[in-house]
Amino acid sequence: MNFELTNEQKDIQKLARDFAEKELLPQVRERDESGEFPLEAFRKLGKTGIYGLPYPKELGGMGGSYLSYILAVEEISKVDAAFGIAFSVDTSLYGGSIMNSSAPDEIKKKFLAPITYGEKIGSFGLTEHSAGSDAAGQHTVATKDGDSYVINGSKCFNTNGPLADYTVIYCLTDPELGTKGMAAFVVEKGTPGFTVGHVENKMGIRTAMVSDMILDNVRVPAENMIAKPGEGFKLAMKTLDGGRIGVGAQGLGIAEGAYEIARQYLMQRQQFGKPLNKQQYLAFKMAELATDIEKAKLLLYKAALCKEEGQPYSIPAAMAKMTCTDTAMKVATEAVQMLGGNGYMKDYHVERMMRDAKITQIYEGTNEIQKLVISGSLFR
Repeated sequence: MNFELTNEQKDIQKLARDFAEKELLPQVRERDESGEFPLEAFRKLGKTGIYGLPYPKELGGMGGSYLSYILAVEEISKVDAAFGIAFSVDTSLYGGSIMNSSAPDEIKKKFLAPITYGEKIGSFGLTEHSAGSDAAGQHTVATKDGDSYVINGSKCFNTNGPLADYTVIYCLTDPELGTKGMAAFVVEKGTPGFTVGHVENKMGIRTAMVSDMILDNVRVPAENMIAKPGEGFKLAMKTLDGGRIGVGAQGLGIAEGAYEIARQYLMQRQQFGKPLNKQQYLAFKMAELATDIEKAKLLLYKAALCKEEGQPYSIPAAMAKMTCTDTAMKVATEAVQMLGGNGYMKDYHVERMMRDAKITQIYEGTNEIQKLVISGSLFR
């Protein structure tokens, strides 16, 4: 068992770290207040090909490892978790839906290649106001009409929705069949009847664009169907498993970013005649948090390698997502406490990280759902 990263993985890690520090960090606090997504920076990073890291070269990707992609999301999220989730949704959820589908290679390349270099942006439409953890409770319906399908309904909490050129829409072709009739389509921006609805005003990840997407008699060609009726639910669940590894990377990045801010602060801030890191309680607390981060990292990298090597990864993904995001919330909250009054102020970033961390425990399957997935595997 080798825990050493390859030279290629180290290069990707450095590329993402340098980009985050140079392009994202200088204005991250101002963007958090304005809620403005750094689209120019997103496209700039895309030109490196990083969004296509885990996908084959013949489909327009970089042919890299899944772990390399996870390392990149982790590094970005140390600085800007909102950018990190936009990256993760683009690659894991949108890209994963295309890659995991039974669509012909020419269709996969058509809808995957443009996002790998940031020319286009992808999003993932599964959740509805009536269907969150219960994906079977959705009401969006696709009706066949000649060589097309006409889709009616709406999706909510759609990350990248207002920005997306392509959105994968999961819907029912026969409501009476429930998930047995679920299919998936790629709907392109500008298609008549496909519009952005309410844009969310969020507690955290404030610069990530999250909205309702409205489908009012949206006509899409049959070739845009990437999952046939009955295949959609399986595709969504498999894609979410990969997405959970991406969210785990986001959570780990938040934890590491908040930890490093606290570590530097404890060495610089003096009280009672000595630096705070000389206070044993705080030093022991940091030792505990460092161990929590390391445990989370090992679970995350294991899940990424399981996926990369074609091993079952649903349970490792659930364990990694739950552990990394719980760790993000714990470390960020403790960092705020350790910085005292300064921790509560926006200048020190950890209050933003604490707000960003909370959503990681909720989306792409709440951590309660992860426990359901894990426990279901224990008693077979």
